[in-house]
Amino acid sequence: MSSLHVAHPYWPRNLQLSSYVPNDLPVWQILTVFFSASGALLVATWLLSGQGRRESKPPQPALSPCRRLAVCWFAMCAFVHLVIEGWFSVYNRDIARDQSFLSQLWKEYSKGDSRYILADNFTVCMETVTAWAWGPLSLWAVGAFLRQRPERFLLQLIISLGQLYGDVLYFLTEYREGFQHGEFGHPLYFWFYFVFLNALWIIVPSALLLDAWCQLARGQLLADGAGPQAPRRQHEHLQ
Repeated sequence: MSSLHVAHPYWPRNLQLSSYVPNDLPVWQILTVFFSASGALLVATWLLSGQGRRESKPPQPALSPCRRLAVCWFAMCAFVHLVIEGWFSVYNRDIARDQSFLSQLWKEYSKGDSRYILADNFTVCMETVTAWAWGPLSLWAVGAFLRQRPERFLLQLIISLGQLYGDVLYFLTEYREGFQHGEFGHPLYFWFYFVFLNALWIIVPSALLLDAWCQLARGQLLADGAGPQAPRRQHEHLQ
């Protein structure tokens, strides 16, 4: 006996989603809550990152505006990876029929990429790694930069490389499948949900990866020059 066809907004149009329950929240409300929470987090992190740590020894100066933006980015990554993508990692098989806010958020996003409503194997694996590896590391990076810990740029390098790798795979797998999991060219679902929101995790990590590379290379040069073998190396080069 064939399964009952349930009307849904996802692509390709012949998808069979027998357990699908439409969202009962309007799109504007879902997006308003998400972007309001994100904006509040960014503002709070920006204000926190502008405070120097004068009570520490030695006193720590306030971070530069560019570095504060990087801290805000990692705070946003921690929120998105741990909360939103963490939800998908745990409840991906229930999202189609669930009516909790985060499930409705994922059902809305799935209009741009139905691999999420289908709990596609690649998508589940990628989001699971993203949530439980890059999420905690992003939170660690926020604390490391606020306290100016020595591991901060190593964390920046690892997180950015992982995000960049995962997002490139995300785009390439959908490209190879012919962009069949969303309405190609749709201004909201394709260009905003699928392209713009995901392109952020290519553009920003690429810039942070280059920055971390330069910072770590500069630190290594200083370490090489300050080592006990430095005078001997200089003498060897003169010979």
